[in-house]
Amino acid sequence: MRLSTRPILRRVALTGAALLAATAAVPQASAAATDDRTAAGGGLSAVIRYTENGVPHILARDYAHLGFGTGWAQAADQVCVLADGFVTVSGERSRWFGADAAPDFSLSSATKNLSSDLYFKGVRESGTVEKLLATPAPAGPTEDLEELMRGWAAGYNAWLAQNKITDPACKGAGWVRPVTTVDVAARGFAVSVLGGQGRGIDGITAARPPGTVGSPTGPTALPQGAEAAREFFDTGRYDMGSNAVAFAGSTTASGRGLLLGNPHYPWHGGRRFWQFQQTIPGELNVSGASLLGTAVVNIGFNEKVAWSHTVATGTPVNLHQLALDPADPTAYLVDGTPERMTRRTVTVPVAGGAPVTRTQWWTRYGPVVSDLGPGLPLPWTAQTAYALNDPNAANLRGSDTALAMGKARSVAGVQDALRRTQGLPWVNTVAADSAGGTLFTQTQVLPRITDELVARCSTPMGRATYPASGLAVLDGSRGDCVIGSDPDAVQPGVFGPGKAPTLRDAPYVENSNDSAWLANADRPLTGYERIWGNVATPRSPRTRGAVEDVSAMAAKGRLTVADLQKQQFANRVPAGDLAAADAAKACSALPGGTATASDGGAVDVSAACGVLASWDRTTDSTSRGALLFDRFWRKLTASTPAKDLWLVPFSAADPVRTPRTLDQAAPGIGRALADTVAELKAAGIALDAPLGEHQFVVRGGRKLPVGGGTEALGVWNKIEAPWNAAAGGYAEVAHGSSHIQAVGWDGGRCPVARTLLTYSQSSNPGSPYYADQTRLYSEERWVTARFCERDILTSPKLRVALVRERR
Repeated sequence: MRLSTRPILRRVALTGAALLAATAAVPQASAAATDDRTAAGGGLSAVIRYTENGVPHILARDYAHLGFGTGWAQAADQVCVLADGFVTVSGERSRWFGADAAPDFSLSSATKNLSSDLYFKGVRESGTVEKLLATPAPAGPTEDLEELMRGWAAGYNAWLAQNKITDPACKGAGWVRPVTTVDVAARGFAVSVLGGQGRGIDGITAARPPGTVGSPTGPTALPQGAEAAREFFDTGRYDMGSNAVAFAGSTTASGRGLLLGNPHYPWHGGRRFWQFQQTIPGELNVSGASLLGTAVVNIGFNEKVAWSHTVATGTPVNLHQLALDPADPTAYLVDGTPERMTRRTVTVPVAGGAPVTRTQWWTRYGPVVSDLGPGLPLPWTAQTAYALNDPNAANLRGSDTALAMGKARSVAGVQDALRRTQGLPWVNTVAADSAGGTLFTQTQVLPRITDELVARCSTPMGRATYPASGLAVLDGSRGDCVIGSDPDAVQPGVFGPGKAPTLRDAPYVENSNDSAWLANADRPLTGYERIWGNVATPRSPRTRGAVEDVSAMAAKGRLTVADLQKQQFANRVPAGDLAAADAAKACSALPGGTATASDGGAVDVSAACGVLASWDRTTDSTSRGALLFDRFWRKLTASTPAKDLWLVPFSAADPVRTPRTLDQAAPGIGRALADTVAELKAAGIALDAPLGEHQFVVRGGRKLPVGGGTEALGVWNKIEAPWNAAAGGYAEVAHGSSHIQAVGWDGGRCPVARTLLTYSQSSNPGSPYYADQTRLYSEERWVTARFCERDILTSPKLRVALVRERR
């Protein structure tokens, strides 16, 4: 074995050395250059070493060359998904796919291609991204990031030029085209505003002055508006979420830190993760995953530190209510002085029809918006309009933050990277290091909305929405209601990192998309402004279950990476532990074993009682009763308010254990049981069928059972799938566990890391990496990460590619 390995080591070492020597002779382009003619003719190249499961380890001499290798390798795996995203950010979806079709929602929440195009073409024509690229760091991107993006575009283009597309999703498609640095940056911009302008695109592009065609009318109902705002910004309703936990050295067997990251993201489309390692000798060596189209590792690890992100509860936008000039509804008053809105007229080509032209209206605060979702109308009347302030529309620093974190050597270094770059738009950070340190911080870009400012400047609607959701609605007619700035903020109008809820070196820190309050239940975080999140309110079932699990793990101590792996696939159902036994008793108490369904029919539910009682309270794919409880619990919680479910109400003094004790007489239990039994019977599904027979994906004609459970159940290993009884149940995962990493250190030179990309590396059904990790996920097996050079070079699947531009 040793004899067969040496030639491989020698050959790869010589290849890498030759590359680095060759590229060293190429004059470096100006670090500030973003002219893509330079990228096309600059002779960029990289070495890509592929190991098991098609994971590329990209070796390059500088950031432009590293970006080149990254763009090439991403295109090889995901060219169709990437190309589709570039159509989005160039505002050409209607041209290629029709105006009324829906985007895949990966780069915005626009419900139709037309509204998506009107917004993104307006961004492009206004030069927004170019202005951000031209902004000097730290407010704008660093030179290193510009070089990475320049190289990424060149690598993507070189792959297109040198390879034939085999993926049927875009083979021969006219919408697959070369890209520029601005295209790459525009994709980063779209990710930055996902939680702000990106969620308000329909309202931005539909806003019309009163009296024009399509202008909405009618008042906003304040109580409903408060609830609608709460739902609009509720992280539990996103198709993105996550769990992450870091354990301190005091709890581990090695005395060093541990990190388990479990982001919940879409399984399809442009918000997938992609695995890789980036190395510039002596400068950068980091492994992990990026969102497609991103040139950096977004979540990952290096020799000394590991980190992950969770979607935060901070409300990344606010509204300004405008008092309009009585003589002109497109002018608004500030301290009695009228200011005219800026017209942004955009024309979008449409397949099979005439181009569509619409006007958007922009103010000093941001765009005028007609609604934030169907439940929160914001009508533009002769007296009033609403403008959306999104500070992340001036933030192109997210990749700089990721790059700086990739160079960090400790959790203190991660915190310093966040402080210097301030680029994360809508996530928390959880980190652990090899010295045993831990970090939780909500350092994100939020408008500087203080409770004091809200008290002085809220409109009546704001007084309803702010306590409920953190959405402030400020009086835009008053100059003294301007949003201030913190001295440590790199961007005007946002909080500085010194105000972010932060906890260092606790025995554990954990987040499951609730607020920062219970990052460690023994050390609650309080005292922050409402816009960051709430305190002393009920936690989600997933947060409660997670805190129970990780606090018990910390108390047990002597933890290893293997314990993280067990936690990921424990598939414990917190809602089941709370309610299944009482639900079974309520079932058994039903007269004659029958219950009345929603349609008024009587249903024999007696067989369900025993199934619920004997269920093992997990969502393992072999679990019998999990599917029955899942369908029952969804129906019950959708129809019965929480206050009517529990005998012991929520207590802020005991937030993890309350509310509890299901009220067996609660209205709706019998109805939910009847509806569930009838539903499963009609679908031909046995009440005690193993979950994996009806929660699965099909890859290559093979049915792969999937464990895990939904948000309503509180399962750590979150899986969300649309119910399709005709297809056998939950027949395709929509979103949930994605790039999972369990990382620690044992005193050796290399981190101990296990990873899993649940939906696999490629979207091309013809790729060998289309379903390989999905099969591993189905079997609850892991990939041993290859980080150090010897581990990479001794991989039995090693394949080395020297990729370069052709001039």
